[in-house]
Amino acid sequence: MLLAYASILILLVIATLFAGGTLFASYLVGPKVKDTFKHTAYECGMEAVGTTTVQTNIRFYTYALLFVIFDVEALYLFPWAVVVRSMGGPALVEMAIFLGILVSGLAYAWKMGALQWE
Repeated sequence: MLLAYASILILLVIATLFAGGTLFASYLVGPKVKDTFKHTAYECGMEAVGTTTVQTNIRFYTYALLFVIFDVEALYLFPWAVVVRSMGGPALVEMAIFLGILVSGLAYAWKMGALQWE
C-alpha cells in the first residue's frame, strides 16, 4: 500500500522542485536594478496620481456575491435539465426546493435593499 502513495510523493517532489527551480532560475537570470522608480505603482504607462489605496464601494461586492450565487444555480440547472426525464418526479421536486431556496434568498436581498444602487 505504501508503494501506491510513492507515486504521489514523487509527483509532489517533482512539482516542488520545478516550482522552486523556476523561481531560483528567474532570480539568477533576472536583472537586479536597485532603483526607486522601479518600486512605484504602474498604471497603464501613466504616472500614479494620489494614493494607491482606494476604497471600493461594498455594493460591488454585494452584486458580485449575488452573481456568483445565481451563476452557480445555472451550473446546477443545466445538467439537471438534461437528466430530469430519466429521473422522474423526485428530481422535479428537489429542483423546486432548490429554486425556492434561491428565490427566497433573492427576495430577502431585494427586501433588504441590496439591489438598490444609490
